[in-house]
Amino acid sequence: MNRPQHSVTLRFLAEPSDVNFGGKVHGGAVMKWIDQAGFTCAANWSGQYCVTVYVGGIRFYKPISIGDLVEIDASIIYTGNTSMHISIHVYAGNPRQAEKVKTTHCIMVFAAIDDKGQTIPVPKWNPVTEQEINMEKYAHRLMDLRKDIEDEMKAYL
Repeated sequence: MNRPQHSVTLRFLAEPSDVNFGGKVHGGAVMKWIDQAGFTCAANWSGQYCVTVYVGGIRFYKPISIGDLVEIDASIIYTGNTSMHISIHVYAGNPRQAEKVKTTHCIMVFAAIDDKGQTIPVPKWNPVTEQEINMEKYAHRLMDLRKDIEDEMKAYL
């Protein structure tokens, strides 16, 4: 049996149907691609159907042009009992050139669920490289920040 992959990369060309009124790829299209890459990574890792639990810190650095080659890298950076934290980086550039620039970054959390919609355990992610260990630490820091934000928002719900 093959070990599940902890990362995936989706690649495609940005199409005219993805354009916004400013002539660049619409942010909503980018968020859809991010969700698709995150889902693919989570489902591959867990071997289960997964649902989006959280999307945070989405940052658009640069616009994506129609016709750009878009690469979306999604990697597991932390697993809980039933959840997976995934780092997403979006890169884009002219397909005739090797150089791609980072356009977007965010963190997503997915939960694996069974046929009844109940969360189920996922395989443990064990970081090995220094980069993977640093990303797991990053996930822990973000979890702490989310708790603070949730506590702050309780008064307004």
